[in-house]
Amino acid sequence: MKKLATILVSLGILFGAWAITFGLPEQITRLWSAPASTTADTTDGTERARGGPGGGRGGRTTTVVLEPLEERSYPLTLRTVGSATSLRKTSVRVGGTGDVVETFLQANALVERGDVLLRLDDRAERLSLEIAQAELERARDTVTRYQSLQSAGNLTLADVTLSEAQVDLRLAQANVGMAEVALEDRTLRAPISGRLGLSDVQEGDRVSEGDIIVTIDDSSTLIAEFEVPERSIGLLEAGKKVLVGTPTYAGRVFEGKITGFDSRLDSITRSATVRAEIDNSDGLLLAGMTFTIRMIEETEPLPVLPATAITWERDGAGIWISDNGRATRIPVTIRYRDGDEVWIDADVAPGTQVVTEGAAKLREGSAITDAAANGVAHSGETSNT
Repeated sequence: MKKLATILVSLGILFGAWAITFGLPEQITRLWSAPASTTADTTDGTERARGGPGGGRGGRTTTVVLEPLEERSYPLTLRTVGSATSLRKTSVRVGGTGDVVETFLQANALVERGDVLLRLDDRAERLSLEIAQAELERARDTVTRYQSLQSAGNLTLADVTLSEAQVDLRLAQANVGMAEVALEDRTLRAPISGRLGLSDVQEGDRVSEGDIIVTIDDSSTLIAEFEVPERSIGLLEAGKKVLVGTPTYAGRVFEGKITGFDSRLDSITRSATVRAEIDNSDGLLLAGMTFTIRMIEETEPLPVLPATAITWERDGAGIWISDNGRATRIPVTIRYRDGDEVWIDADVAPGTQVVTEGAAKLREGSAITDAAANGVAHSGETSNT
């Protein structure tokens, strides 16, 4: 047995030396390499399927939803609340004390400038006017007589006498004018055209000088006053259109325009007071109403895409784009958000294919394919190639 083992070892050594010197026969080489090749091919195929070294970078393709990047303006909308007053308004006051003998103060009635609103007892003023007129006639006759005598050559009439008579005439004329004004003041007239407010004054009442008897509002144009925060000061511009609404007329929008705004901000609220004119020629709106006010301004065109396209990493927000079938992540800054859409700042050209669904599983350089091209209904599915 020992001999047999020695013989086998010797034969093995001789065969090894011969193989090193002359090489193995072809049949033996094929038999020897077949199992190893099968194992290598199996390993290489597995690595390819797994995206390993055997298959190269991105051996596995991820199906995603791709959409071209669009640019659209974003409507900047400022919403605030304000109240309105009439463009022209006044409170009618009594010019003197007296008893009311006649009134025309029907609430909500439209009046024109100069219309009679109220009459006071004017008997004393009429008598004063008659006295002033009589004195005027006497002074005028005196001046006329003196002038005739002087023209006839009467040397006894001094120039001073005629001059004094002329002064008396001027005083009499002034007294008549004052009496006419006093009589006119007993009748109160509308100083502006507009709509009358409520009044408690009735015939027989006694009023005193300075009492307010009624208000008049010219509401054909209203002035809305509201506050605009500091961040929205850039929206303010004289003549800029504003949209006005009120709960009284739900769903209806009235238009106005900015007429002016304060030159400084309130130190507490950090806002500026703004005034806008609202056309109310149809008379639907009343002074004192509360209004909701909107101002809209379009931004410059910005990239816009679905919110599902945004991914977040340590460096912030970003999007994935298709670069010749490979995923590339681009950092972005979100400017505005409205529902399911976001407007961004990004160094991406319009029309670039952006991954809007299925971005969660992507890595830099991953192979991607469009779900629409493959007829896949939902994103996130993968297929081996």
